[in-house]
Amino acid sequence: MTFASFKNACVVRSSWLEEGGRRLDCNPYMSGALEARDALKRLSVTEKLTDVTERIFHAGREGRIWVEDPKYGVPFMGSSDIRVADFSALPLIAKKQVARNPLFTLGEGWTLITRSGTIGRMAYARPDMAGMACSEHVLRVVPDSQRIPPGYLYAFLSSRYGVPLVVSGTYGAIIQHIEPEHIAALPVPRFDPSTETAIAAKVDAAARARAQAVELLREAANRLHSRLGLKQATPVASLPKPDVVSVPSESFRDRGDAYFYGARNAESRKAFDGVAKNRPLGEVAEVFIPGIFKRLYASDPQFGSPYITGGDVFELAPTSEKYLMRRVAAEYRLLLKQGMVVVQEAGQLGGLIGRSVMVGSYLDGFSCSNNMIRIVPEDDIDGGYLFTLLSSEHGVRLLSREAAGSSIPHTDEQRVKRIRVPWPSRSDREEIGAPAIRARELRDQACIWEREARDLLEAKILGGV
Repeated sequence: MTFASFKNACVVRSSWLEEGGRRLDCNPYMSGALEARDALKRLSVTEKLTDVTERIFHAGREGRIWVEDPKYGVPFMGSSDIRVADFSALPLIAKKQVARNPLFTLGEGWTLITRSGTIGRMAYARPDMAGMACSEHVLRVVPDSQRIPPGYLYAFLSSRYGVPLVVSGTYGAIIQHIEPEHIAALPVPRFDPSTETAIAAKVDAAARARAQAVELLREAANRLHSRLGLKQATPVASLPKPDVVSVPSESFRDRGDAYFYGARNAESRKAFDGVAKNRPLGEVAEVFIPGIFKRLYASDPQFGSPYITGGDVFELAPTSEKYLMRRVAAEYRLLLKQGMVVVQEAGQLGGLIGRSVMVGSYLDGFSCSNNMIRIVPEDDIDGGYLFTLLSSEHGVRLLSREAAGSSIPHTDEQRVKRIRVPWPSRSDREEIGAPAIRARELRDQACIWEREARDLLEAKILGGV
């Protein structure tokens, strides 16, 4: 057996052992922090993180007061939410609590870092995130824009040199944490202003594109309701409680669970039925759910496709270190293809189940969990329309109500195919879906710009200028 046979192995310098107090456990040497530190030492100019920031902080721990009415609440991001593309399903924390503790509130251009559990996951606070509230499990790194371009600082911290240095400051045996003081002295490479500005410009362009995509999706939703004459879904907080309904015996056939017939779902079914023309979803697009498969990963990426879960697919730019064998991905039809609409088919009601993602060029070629319904439209026009329709509140309700199961509900393929959806003229479908298609393109372009920013920065560091 050769050294290369070990996937998680690296060569450790004797000087590192001495600096680390001769620790013989693997963690201090496997993160890549020591290599990153040595690479930064070769640069002519670095500054401490605390010298280029206004402050580094988190919100502090306190009980949360949740509300259901948007008039009294602020969208609240948990640590797992900072990298998602769609904030429409975020819970609401009471405005009065945020007013008492303004540390909850996010500002544009900040770098957000998860600080407990899975630490070191990062996001750049784009314009549409400003004013939202965020968990105490997320560090806020507030750049001093007079000292450093905010986008440049994010590009470094989220690079292959920055992340290991951040993670190396963790403590805790079971649940790891980082505190502001653990990264305050982190070295930040400095280059000429034109280089830093060019890197920052790409990060900021990506942030603006993602914020614009959110506005376009709102426009698509507005067109959906105006063109089809759909009534807006009644907020759950405004629905009568307790939710008691009577069901005619002829309707009470193959489902006996109360949620299926609940007021919110009945309202959405009535809204869709009120549109002049309806067709079963299975008639207007191919609908399938891949079968259960054994996860066989390729040791060499060229023989596999990057594998992501049903939760990963909702992120802005999911990545994976696991490569599912191409044979398995092809046999079970697990590959994502541009133009698909994928829907979460399993999970707790009120969570991701029933929520949709439109596959663009970034996700094209990834293999994804069998817990995602695949909807393959005829073309992009139908794809944009179906995504807009199914991601509406009415669409989410009607998809999620098809799930069944006492512990983790799952959705049946045939039931999804039978869901009747409004099917207007092609011109109306094109008019409704066009903003959604443009939003998908902007999100794909944002991934490219952000990756280019990191590549440019990492090349400069590698060059040791």
